[in-house]
Amino acid sequence: MHTRPTHYTRRDFARLLTISGAAALLPTSAAARRDPRSAFVLAPGSLPQAPAQPDEKFWQAVRAQFLVPRDLAFLNAANLCPAPLPVVEAMDASLRRYEANPSPDARSSLMQRREDARRRLADALRVTPEEIVITRNTTEANNFVSSGLPLGPGDEVVVWADNHPSNLTAWRTKAQRFGFSVVTVPVPPAHPGAEGYVDLFSRAFTPRTRLVAITHVSSNSGDLLPAAEICAVARARGVLSLVDGAQAFGVLDVDLGTMQPDFYTGSMHKWPCGPKETGLLFARRAVHDRLHPSVVGLYGGQVGLSRTFEACGQRDDASIAAVDEGLKFQERIGRKAIEERSRQLARAFMDGLRAVPGVRLWTSDDPTRHAAIVIFQAGSLDPRKLGAALSTDERIVCTSRGGAQNPGLRVSPHFYNTMEDVERTIHAIRRRLASGL
Repeated sequence: MHTRPTHYTRRDFARLLTISGAAALLPTSAAARRDPRSAFVLAPGSLPQAPAQPDEKFWQAVRAQFLVPRDLAFLNAANLCPAPLPVVEAMDASLRRYEANPSPDARSSLMQRREDARRRLADALRVTPEEIVITRNTTEANNFVSSGLPLGPGDEVVVWADNHPSNLTAWRTKAQRFGFSVVTVPVPPAHPGAEGYVDLFSRAFTPRTRLVAITHVSSNSGDLLPAAEICAVARARGVLSLVDGAQAFGVLDVDLGTMQPDFYTGSMHKWPCGPKETGLLFARRAVHDRLHPSVVGLYGGQVGLSRTFEACGQRDDASIAAVDEGLKFQERIGRKAIEERSRQLARAFMDGLRAVPGVRLWTSDDPTRHAAIVIFQAGSLDPRKLGAALSTDERIVCTSRGGAQNPGLRVSPHFYNTMEDVERTIHAIRRRLASGL
């Protein structure tokens, strides 16, 4: 009888996944059983050196580093991203070492890896490690700001109506408790351009405004906001700025040294393709004394604000340690290359969808106004039923959107997707529009 080894190397782990892991852990569709080309394919090992102009062959090699079955077109990066094999291996190896020896020395080793991840995050964002806090997700990072600033009666916070609840409802809830006011900037019917967005927020500022909270890229429209320009206007008026980067960091080459927000947040489980339940808060060094922790405990980081804001007791040290590996994986490809590839896929979606009769694009096709999120309506088809049909029958995963604001489907391709995924999805939409659901 075959027994599973209790300890194995990176090569052993990759071989286990290649030979048995996919069959044992991942669903196999009828299409995969019929078509051997759709079978699960995994190519463990180092990525080839990224060429100056990456071609489709290179992106196929990138795709082979992910456990997602080949016949599954996963177009839902705006919600959750798969982690590449090096991250999975790092988490597995760290967890096994930790569980085999849950000693203070083992934990100290993992916590040192957390500092490695902090330095790598700081390098990626062009800031200093002292300004980085590793959180559980964007929600926690946003709430560290809304709970940590000393705001009260007479103060105002300007928010965007299209913010995530952690950067919208959270402010309103805390305003009720602490007595400050919240001014909400409405969602425009279409992207008004960079100047239009700057004007929209500028007109909301008053002498009482203490902070403006915006979203870098909207998950509800795909709009890319002129974050640097809005932060500059706020700074000129003595207003703090919080930018929710959940839909930007990991897909856009974000340079906080240029943007100069006071606070920036993000999630590693989205576009950075890192471990689940890990995120980040950037807090500009000059405002550290204005932000107070809402949780006080042990096991904080080693530098800057992390000493207090990461002192939240026991964390998943193995996952946090693997953040470093996820960042290294993207660095090997290049952040500019990842942004260009993701934008290329989004443009291909837009071009293909425009050619399908009955499709209405909600996301602006101006490349300066969007990133890698595309939202569209497929004629009069019910988006919920269409999304379910794509997932069940076509093995295409995206997000269905109901309601009055941009109803339809949201596709959010990332660098692990292929042009075949794009073409297959457009073909499926065309076919469903012609035949119905």
